[in-house]
Amino acid sequence: MVVLDIFPDITSLAILCLFAFTAGFVDAVSGGGGLIQLPALFILQPQLTLVQTLATNKMSSFAGTSVAAVRYIKKVDINWRHLTPAIIASLVASFGGALLVSYIHKEQFMPFIITALVLVLLYTVFKKELGLRHDVKQHSKNRSVIYAAIVGGVLGLYEGLIGPGTGSFLIFAFITLFGYDFLHASANAKVINITANIGALLFFVYHGFVVWSIAIPIAIANMTGNYAGSHMAIKKGSKFIRLFFIAISLALIVKLSYDYL
Repeated sequence: MVVLDIFPDITSLAILCLFAFTAGFVDAVSGGGGLIQLPALFILQPQLTLVQTLATNKMSSFAGTSVAAVRYIKKVDINWRHLTPAIIASLVASFGGALLVSYIHKEQFMPFIITALVLVLLYTVFKKELGLRHDVKQHSKNRSVIYAAIVGGVLGLYEGLIGPGTGSFLIFAFITLFGYDFLHASANAKVINITANIGALLFFVYHGFVVWSIAIPIAIANMTGNYAGSHMAIKKGSKFIRLFFIAISLALIVKLSYDYL
C-alpha cells in the first residue's frame, strides 16, 4: 500500500475550509456541493495529483453527507419501503459503474446530461407546485420496489460512471415518481448518495490516495456546513429547498456546458 501525505500551506487550507463549509451547506440543502469544493481543491492544492484530489474530495464529501443524512433521518419521516431497494441497487450499480469507468469517454455523454438537466430545470420552474406538498403516491408494493430499484440502480450506475448532478436527479426522481416534497426527496437523496460513494471511497482509502492532512480539516468544515444546511432545510421547508434546487441546477448546467465547450 502506498501512503501519501502532503502538509498543506495553512493559508490555502483555511480558505479551502471556507469553501468546504459552503459546499457542505449547499449539498445538504439541494445537492451540488461538488460544484464548489472540487474546483477549490484543484485551485488551492495544485500539488496534488488528480487521483489524490478526487480521493480527498470524496472522503470530505462522504463525511459531510453522512452528517446531513443522519440529521434528516432523525427529523424527517423516511419511507424505508422506497429507500431500501434504492440503497441496495445504488450500492451494486455504483460499484459496477466504477469498474466500467475506464472504458468510457465521459465527454460523449455530456450533451445528454446537460439536456436532461435543462429539462429537469424547466419542468421544475414551470410546474410551480412541484415538490411543495408531500403527497405520497399509492403504488402497489411491487411497483414501489421496482421504481425504487430503478432509481437507485440507474443513478447509482451514473454516479459510478460519471457523477455530476446525481443529487439533483435523485431529488427529481423521488418527487415525480413517489410524490415527495423537496424536503423528503432531499433526505432520501442524501442516504443514497452515501451508499453510492462507498465503493469508490474504499478503493481510494485502501490504495492510500486520500491525503489525510487535507482531508481531515476540510471534512470537519464540510460536516459543519452539512449540519447547518440540513438544519436550515428542515426549518425552512420545501419552498426554500426548491429555490436552492433551481439555482444549483442552473449553476450545474452552466458549469458542465462551459467545460464541454
